[in-house]
Amino acid sequence: MSAAQNESRKRSKKRYVSGQQGKRWKGSRELEVGMQGILITCNMNERKCTAEAFNLLNEYADKLYGPEKLQNNKGSSSSEEEEAEEEDVDVALKKEVAQLQSSAGKRERRFQALESGANNVIFIRTHSLEPDKLVHHILSDLHSTKKKKSRVILRMLPVTGTCKAFQEDMLKYLTVFLEPWFKTPHSATYQIAFKARNSSHNKREEIIKSIAGLVGKLNPKNKVDLTNPELTIIVEVIKAVCCVSVARDYTLYRKYNVQEVVKEDAAKTKTDANAAEQRDEHNGGEAEKDKEEEAAEDEEKTGAQNEEQEVHKDEGGGE
Repeated sequence: MSAAQNESRKRSKKRYVSGQQGKRWKGSRELEVGMQGILITCNMNERKCTAEAFNLLNEYADKLYGPEKLQNNKGSSSSEEEEAEEEDVDVALKKEVAQLQSSAGKRERRFQALESGANNVIFIRTHSLEPDKLVHHILSDLHSTKKKKSRVILRMLPVTGTCKAFQEDMLKYLTVFLEPWFKTPHSATYQIAFKARNSSHNKREEIIKSIAGLVGKLNPKNKVDLTNPELTIIVEVIKAVCCVSVARDYTLYRKYNVQEVVKEDAAKTKTDANAAEQRDEHNGGEAEKDKEEEAAEDEEKTGAQNEEQEVHKDEGGGE
């Protein structure tokens, strides 16, 4: 083989391997059945939403689980790359596949951003932690401190289970999934929060009615409460994937909206305003009463002085 042909083959091999490296993770970059994580909605800026989500999740995950321990998974050295250039394309490809298979476990980070399949929604896949516990902890802290920590994130919905987004598959999956919260002897008041994106084969009313019937069969003591339920069954359908979780304090934390939860409670604000108004009225009444008493005292003093002057005048006239 001539030097020119050898050089041409090297360049072709480099382009081929480079193309394979660019596509190696394409298959795992989208929400799939079997995953756990957090659905995060935003307003038109998914890139910034992803950055904010990583910052917020890592901040609170470090508090709950400690700092993430990363495995040092360095790529091949320059000498290995030089040796690879001399290998045939098929040998290099086999070596690449073997390296990917051996290091697949090392590439799993605590949080991984994936395509959700819907606009203005991102999915953060989680590993080795409980997404519902983490999200509740974040919202609890934001609710108590009223400190705003994001600008574009709207809602953070935990996903503790996923299944195929067909009614039969959903009910079969939920029959087992909901047992820890609703099967006898467990019972609770609940509501169902259902939303479908890019999916037209699931009717909202039918799904909610079917899930409510399922919960009732698990324990007849389970009751629907749309005002202040103890638990909320979150069902989010995106394309062919159904994401589910059971959330606490869903109403208290403003439907898990990180923008709304940091605002002062409207009822509390109204109560405080009424109390302030009553204090003002009370203070105003006391002030008016004090003025009236002062006026009465002045009138008494004036009357007494007039009487005294009349007495002196009479005594002078008598003389």
